Amino acid sequence: MERQERILIIDDSPVQAERLKSILQDDYAITLANTAEMGLKYAREGDFDLVLLDVVMPEMDGFVLLKKLQEEIITQHTPVILITSLNDVENEEKGLTLGAVDYIIKPYHAAIVKARVNTHIKLCRYRQQLEQKAMIDPMTGVSNRRGYDTCCFKKWQEAVRLKTPISLCMMDIDKFKVYNDTFGHPAGDKVIRAVAGVATDYLRRSTDFFARYGGEEFVAIIQGNDAQTAFAQLTRLRKAVESLHIAHNPEVSPWVTISIGGVTVLPKLGDSYDTYLKIADTMLYDAKRFGRNQVVWSNERMEQLREQ
Repeated sequence: MERQERILIIDDSPVQAERLKSILQDDYAITLANTAEMGLKYAREGDFDLVLLDVVMPEMDGFVLLKKLQEEIITQHTPVILITSLNDVENEEKGLTLGAVDYIIKPYHAAIVKARVNTHIKLCRYRQQLEQKAMIDPMTGVSNRRGYDTCCFKKWQEAVRLKTPISLCMMDIDKFKVYNDTFGHPAGDKVIRAVAGVATDYLRRSTDFFARYGGEEFVAIIQGNDAQTAFAQLTRLRKAVESLHIAHNPEVSPWVTISIGGVTVLPKLGDSYDTYLKIADTMLYDAKRFGRNQVVWSNERMEQLREQ
């Protein structure tokens, strides 16, 4: 079933908000917020395709809220239409300069509201399709580094908000340069695709994320599992890659293998994602240092877990 586009209406007047909702609710999923603070909260937590934002509101006006939405990673690409009775060029210019995509003037004309909203929903859908294509690694079909950069901080902020553990994981193919030098780059590309395929099979939940980080290196984000569960899951993944029995250079290893490093944390407001990604990378380095073809993990107490 195709997802219904979601629209957030932020207006301090319940009557005006309900009027807009009645115009649009047959075609879109509508959420109402009657204060700027509530609107900002909903925008941060929801996945909206369009925001309709009243300019004149007490405490925080629409221009200030629009600026806040433009500054936040989660909401900065969500298109905003300003709704106002301020029918003058100066305010229109200010709103468009701040990043609004359009204006709707009160009193509302249903046909005009529907037409303008429909236009920007279509533009948003088209932009999202282009962005999705740009965030897929063409060789493996999984997310690429750009897709990872877009997703990782959203996942982190979601874990902070929900107070759930999150695991960051780095993995790469052991002695891959030797493999390429021995069998050639086309064979190396097949290995990268094979590893990505296995990882995708083991990271299937909607809360899992997997991407090609670059070259023969991959990154995964797992939400909700404790360290022991995440460690066991990635250990099974590592064994599954080895069990493909893809022949390696015999001077290095009988089979192609991967090394994995990870960390599980219950993040709090103010914790740095990059700090824990560096810990995951350190665990990967330790997996290599301890002999490769293994998983090394740091749990919530910063204790190291290793395969026996």
